[in-house]
Amino acid sequence: MNVFFEEDGSFKVASIMTEAQGSMQIESASGKRSKVKTNHVLMRFELPLAGFMDSAQAEAAKLDVDFLWACCSEFSFSGEAGGEFGFAEFADEYYGRTPTPIEAAAVALKLHSAPIYFNRKGKGRYKAAPAEILKAALAGLEKKRLLAEKMAALVTELKAHKLPEELRLKLDSLLYEPDKNSFEYKTLDTAANESHLSQIKLLQACGAIPSAHDYHLGAFLREHFPSGTDFSAAASVLDTSDLSWSDLSLAEAEAFSIDDSSTTEIDDAFSISYLNDGITRVGIHIAAPALGIAVGSALDQAAMQRLSTVYIPGNKITMLPEVAIRPFSLDAGEIKPVLSLYLHVNAAGEIVQRDSKLERIKIADNLRHDALQPFFNEATLSADSGHPYWSKLVYLFNLAESLEKARGKYDPTKPQQIDYNFYVVDGIVSIVGRQRGAPMDKLVAELMIEANNQWGALLSAHQVPGLYRAQAGGKVYMTTKAEPHQGLGVAQYAWSTSPLRRAVDLINQRQIISVVQNTPPSYAPNSDALNSHMRHFELAYQAYSEFQQRMERFWCLQYLIQENSQEVHATVWRENLVRLDTPPYMTKVYGLPEMKPGTRIGLQVQEVDPLLMELRCKFIAVLPEAPLSEEALSLAPEFLEEAEAIELSETEQAADDSQPEQVAP
Repeated sequence: MNVFFEEDGSFKVASIMTEAQGSMQIESASGKRSKVKTNHVLMRFELPLAGFMDSAQAEAAKLDVDFLWACCSEFSFSGEAGGEFGFAEFADEYYGRTPTPIEAAAVALKLHSAPIYFNRKGKGRYKAAPAEILKAALAGLEKKRLLAEKMAALVTELKAHKLPEELRLKLDSLLYEPDKNSFEYKTLDTAANESHLSQIKLLQACGAIPSAHDYHLGAFLREHFPSGTDFSAAASVLDTSDLSWSDLSLAEAEAFSIDDSSTTEIDDAFSISYLNDGITRVGIHIAAPALGIAVGSALDQAAMQRLSTVYIPGNKITMLPEVAIRPFSLDAGEIKPVLSLYLHVNAAGEIVQRDSKLERIKIADNLRHDALQPFFNEATLSADSGHPYWSKLVYLFNLAESLEKARGKYDPTKPQQIDYNFYVVDGIVSIVGRQRGAPMDKLVAELMIEANNQWGALLSAHQVPGLYRAQAGGKVYMTTKAEPHQGLGVAQYAWSTSPLRRAVDLINQRQIISVVQNTPPSYAPNSDALNSHMRHFELAYQAYSEFQQRMERFWCLQYLIQENSQEVHATVWRENLVRLDTPPYMTKVYGLPEMKPGTRIGLQVQEVDPLLMELRCKFIAVLPEAPLSEEALSLAPEFLEEAEAIELSETEQAADDSQPEQVAP
């Protein structure tokens, strides 16, 4: 005797070996023996096992599922039209006679294969789906069929590197915020898998990403500037009726600034005056946009939304519109309002008095790094280089060194890190190295640290709240309290010297001006607005910095392509992490033999992909050059593998006012 039974959702046949209560031992046509429960057996038959299921499948193929469903609606099972039924009793009704075992099995197979027509109610039992539900289900199937056909056609186009219009309309979301349940995403995913490409690379092959640079920029703008980078009409107007600095006194001295040639937001300058009592008065002058941007105004709201200027090679997104920058930028030949910190320095180089003043000053010159460097560098400190500002610059440099010593941070034996500036013109990048701690940089950085330290102390002494940058235990953080900055070696540090470029500086400037003018501060103690701006600034500043670093890495890769670099030199940083010499780029070299950190090596460039931000190199040989010292390796590089987390030095982090904007002229 043989049995037709259901197991794991499918039908099978076998011969009965032995039978007990509730179960039986069976053997399949292949000779495999197993145990099956008696209630799983749907039918017993005497026909040979060989060919039984093939014959049943062939008979089932002749049955029309729509006709079977219609029959179910007409027949009455257990006294109820359209009720539950067993496959055997339906086979009796359908054939109008006792069906053969093959015919009965064929009916079971057909019913089981059409779940939208026949709802399963138990082993071998079914119920015809209601007409309305069946109609909806069939419509859904037809829709799926049409979508499958459409997807197949679109996949064919994508594999031929053609972008279908349906995907073009959803390109933004596919690139930056894909919905994995959407038809367009599934189409792209299918085509990418069949093409053995990533989705981004397939879209690039289809011409959907003509510029890797714009792809990365677009991702940033989509997240942080969803409404675009243009300012609103209200924020593009400076109310000149509020500009009250005409009553400010005009400083006796004239000032000069020191900036990169690309800097357009000039917010710091210096002056030197020689007083009759042998005192030299050094002025640190900071642009004063707080005088023209009222708290809560449209301009203020724009600044507090952006919180900082975004710098990327070849471009920038300013915190303030041009209409608000130009009246306050310390441009040569103009008289501008400034918040000044005066240092009274005696003949011994000691600061004997400090004064803060709100005033106007004439800007005599805007000195630029590239033009100034040949006349003011380590080699020209001891002899007049012929530059008209040489003596003033040397004096300020010596003062800067004394300030550095006072902070406990002076160390002439420490290896100097190289900073890199990126200039992009018409898609061509140049990467220019400049030694950190060079006279120009140290001069600006130390005087900015002095101003930020002293103005932070001024706010604290008058119990006027401000926004401070502090460091404790190696962690740098923002706070509304005057706390020490251990990395800089100062008792407090309130960013105040870049009010045209950072919202924190603009906020602090308002508070400092209130102390200088003895007026109520713009932000009261425990101000919710002050705390809110601080939290938002921290998040924005970190995001902007990470994006700038990412775009610098992009231009490093683009530089390799631009220069057609085939071989590069590098230094092993640790394990398989290396730093290229040119461009200054950190990457991992897989398969790199174990080497001591600092080892100099040669690499073969195998693949450069600015879109995916990937560089693949192959180790060639160890170079016959002296390895870098451990001290040099301890200086954290700026260009890091994105997965790495090495901080910049504290001096750069706290005094980045001295760094150029890195924007093409």
